[in-house]
Amino acid sequence: MRWLSSSVTREIRPIISNSDSPREHLGGGRLSGRVDIDVIGIGAGSPSHITLEAIGVLRDVDVVFALDKGGDKADLLAARQNILDTHAPHVELVAVADPPRDRTPDNYGAVVRDWHQRRAELLADAFLAHLGGEGRRRGAFLVWGDPSLYDSTLRILQRVRDLGLEVNSRVVPSVTAISALTAAHGECLNQIGKPVLITTGRRLGERPEGMDAVVMLDGGAAWLEHADPDEEILWGAFLGTDLQTLRRGRVGDVGEEIAELKAKLRAEHGWIMDIYLLRS
Repeated sequence: MRWLSSSVTREIRPIISNSDSPREHLGGGRLSGRVDIDVIGIGAGSPSHITLEAIGVLRDVDVVFALDKGGDKADLLAARQNILDTHAPHVELVAVADPPRDRTPDNYGAVVRDWHQRRAELLADAFLAHLGGEGRRRGAFLVWGDPSLYDSTLRILQRVRDLGLEVNSRVVPSVTAISALTAAHGECLNQIGKPVLITTGRRLGERPEGMDAVVMLDGGAAWLEHADPDEEILWGAFLGTDLQTLRRGRVGDVGEEIAELKAKLRAEHGWIMDIYLLRS
């Protein structure tokens, strides 16, 4: 069994939040009140990645919030619904439309900070609308992978606090995409006596020469430009799901093939989550 498959058969039943105008009811002023929000890691795609701790916390929750990224990524919303149906069918799923952002900005940091602020304002309104501000109901986010690794939920909750809401959180760890990748390939993450850099496709070119690297959030195929042809690449997409796809080999031998495969999978499914390890 997997949360994602090539055809989604389970019904998605999210409540659509109407927080289209952040803090309009307060004229843009500070919020007040208290909300309890858990941040629960759900692993890289397999239902077996859900820990006993996560299941226990989820059963105390009343509402799960999700940023809805649109029709192309409906599978991600369906995965959350499936988790709730399995482990906590009493929990409401509330979808908040994810605000758009420039994907190729000149000033990446400024654009992402602005995007996080708009997300925080929309979510703050959704918290108050669906939880109230008295702490009587409990909310949560189901975070792909582990909340500590290349996920913005904890940063956005801090921005909600900066808007004036008191936010109390429990954070539940889970299987990371990195561990799912190395397990799928049956390999250790690090080589003896060698460090491993964790970075993004956008910053792979800044890697120190000869350093092994795990690369996440690569919107293209950065290994074609920034990896040595003699390096080995261990690549995986849709890890832990029925769609899981793996490739490995010398970059010079398989790099172009993987880039073409990635483009094909993205076209087929409307989105892709992939990760890879480069090592010399």
